[in-house]
Amino acid sequence: MFHRPSFTYRLFSLCNYVFLIFLSLLCLAPMVHVLALSFSTSTAASAGLVKLWPVNFTLSSYSFILQNSQFLKSFVISIERSVLGVSLSMFLTILLAYPLSKEVKDFRFRTAYAWFFIFTILFGGGLIPWFMTIQMMGLMNSIWGLVLPGAVQVFNAVLLLNFFRGLPKELEESAFIDGASHWTTLWRILVPISMPSLATIILFTFVGQWNSWFDGLLIMKTPDKYPLATYLQTIIIKPDFAKISMLQAKHMSEISDRTTKAAQIIIGSLPILLVYPFLQKFFVKGIVVGSVKE
Repeated sequence: MFHRPSFTYRLFSLCNYVFLIFLSLLCLAPMVHVLALSFSTSTAASAGLVKLWPVNFTLSSYSFILQNSQFLKSFVISIERSVLGVSLSMFLTILLAYPLSKEVKDFRFRTAYAWFFIFTILFGGGLIPWFMTIQMMGLMNSIWGLVLPGAVQVFNAVLLLNFFRGLPKELEESAFIDGASHWTTLWRILVPISMPSLATIILFTFVGQWNSWFDGLLIMKTPDKYPLATYLQTIIIKPDFAKISMLQAKHMSEISDRTTKAAQIIIGSLPILLVYPFLQKFFVKGIVVGSVKE
């Protein structure tokens, strides 16, 4: 029999919806303001007239940015770093999480290995040993210096091994009975049905690689090898309009330091905004429900 929710419950739900909508708008407001600023003229931006909607709509800031070879080069470097970083990190994380997800009877020293990796979460060597290690391994001023040091994130491995431990044991047992090896079982059975956990880790890793700027500032010796996050950090702190070609000079009446920074921030955020919707659908768990039938 259907019972109509009480007035108190409906009022509580309404307050929750109102609060969450208000919180969402509060989080979106700064991004919308930056977007509006990037499409506004320098006069409107300098006068503080831009709020949540562009004033005197113009694409001059984007036109100016897309003519900046250093920005485009940094953008490509960040894409290269993210693709290499995510691919390598996921491969190593899966290889680490699978054996650690086994029971002690199947992997005798599983607990010792697990605590060995957990120790790295609790204690770190610090910035100087990290820098010296990269320098001594010859990774300075190289894309691999940005990718290899953080290739294995133990926190992500813990998330994945716990997901593996929650999968039905019958899946592996049936595969072993059919003659499958551990390698085949991992890549052809466990990985395909672990997409909710893998998608979450891919998103975490991609965002971390794309937004990381401090390591690029330390490892890269020349600004022309900066990833995008490092490049944006340097121009936001110390803008440089000294090198402007005659072709770009015609935009200077319509753009300013604020509008160009806003345009670069928007362009730099696009990959994250484009990737997230495709991974969001995998966040829903329960994909393995019904995978084992009695």
